[in-house]
Amino acid sequence: MKKILYSICVLLTVSCTKFDDALYDSSSKAKQSIGPVYKELADLIDDNGWWFWAQEVSSDEVVFPVRGTDWNDGGKWRVLHQHTWTNDVDAVNSMWSHLFDGVREANKLLDVLSDQQGDPLVAVDIAKIKTLRAFFMYLAMDNYGDIPIITSFVNASPLPLKEKREEVYEFLINDLKPIASLLPISTNKFAVSRGMAYSLMAKLYLNAEVYTGTPAYAEAEAMCDSIINLGNYALQNDVTSAFAADNVNIPENIFTIAFDEFDNTGFRLHMRTLHYLHDATFNMKVGPWNGFAIVKDHYDKYEDDDLRKNEWFIVGQQKDANGTDLFDETAGTKLVIDPYIPKLVMDASNTPNEIRNSGARVKKYEIESGALENLNNDFPLFRYADILLMKAECAVRNGSAGDGDEWLNLIRQRANISSIAGASLDDILEERGRELFCEGHRRQDLIRFGKFGDAWWEKSPSGSDKTIFPIPQWAIDANPNLGL
Repeated sequence: MKKILYSICVLLTVSCTKFDDALYDSSSKAKQSIGPVYKELADLIDDNGWWFWAQEVSSDEVVFPVRGTDWNDGGKWRVLHQHTWTNDVDAVNSMWSHLFDGVREANKLLDVLSDQQGDPLVAVDIAKIKTLRAFFMYLAMDNYGDIPIITSFVNASPLPLKEKREEVYEFLINDLKPIASLLPISTNKFAVSRGMAYSLMAKLYLNAEVYTGTPAYAEAEAMCDSIINLGNYALQNDVTSAFAADNVNIPENIFTIAFDEFDNTGFRLHMRTLHYLHDATFNMKVGPWNGFAIVKDHYDKYEDDDLRKNEWFIVGQQKDANGTDLFDETAGTKLVIDPYIPKLVMDASNTPNEIRNSGARVKKYEIESGALENLNNDFPLFRYADILLMKAECAVRNGSAGDGDEWLNLIRQRANISSIAGASLDDILEERGRELFCEGHRRQDLIRFGKFGDAWWEKSPSGSDKTIFPIPQWAIDANPNLGL
């Protein structure tokens, strides 16, 4: 039911358990118009919208190695990994487009509802749509720095001016503050709720020093406390439930994008990471594409007893669904996935086994038996484990090493690794990398901790100019004000 109706009732307070309630028992015009806004969220995860890949591949976590004749793709993955992008590459172009498409669609709906603001029920709907608009603007500011503030579709300037990043930050905070308390304390994970708005504000405050030059860690910690005190969220006892194919009701997830293999498609992480022969492992009806892998240095940061290492990654001898060893005839060897990747661009100087079978693959998001090209798993944009790690970080930044141990160790204990006493900021960054792997947080975290420009595997040191992406050339051509 959630997969069929989400585009109608995802943001709304009324029950979505009955189709006629969602359609006809409407508090406003929002219910029949929200689909285009939410569609832009789904596009962020695949390479239609590019947000997810821009965060992950530009970091020290994952990589798309060129495998002989596969995955060169004009260098679009390589420039992200090596921080050599320009303002005319796929990630830069598409991410800008889809983020501002989200802003545009939200503004369309807000314009329609503007004459109903006096109705308390409509005020709640407006708060939800404004919060979703703020989320798109936040991602745009986080990735591009100075951006236009556009608050209307009907009255929007055809050539809007850019605003300074700190002014966009202030606008978002001031827009969210008065409306967050209007939002419901909802258990619906793909609805805009109070917990989602608090999470967004916590992220803004956490990164305020990057955005404005002035830290706001006290405000960020207070916002984390507000989320914790809602009592609506909890860590699971295992490291897999939040990412399961049926994760719609998991209390660890705060705000998710609803995906479905048939109706709400676009989540194809497994297709990009699994080996060509893994269709036999998972009884898949389609053949995977043998692409991205975890950078070995990051993989090695997990202790051997860490449940996340065992549950989230694919290494070693691969088997079919009946437990029989798989043999890669092209490589001429048994299919053994080796975490070691010889180099970023593998060519004729590498063996077929190295080209095809190197690099630990990702199964953090459950791959069901019989999986198709699109996953059923809902993608967590905000998750309670992240809030606890943010709380730990803020406690240390607002105090001293060790002040975040209580929150950090909740994450470590669940992963079956020993607690830390006196954890430093570096310890917290390392734990964030392990826990939040492949959830779209790593680029932002490395920037906040001043490590985004560091050298890592197959990447030389990069300058501070790479902490934001350039505005696409096509957008500047259409609006020269964006180039000023």
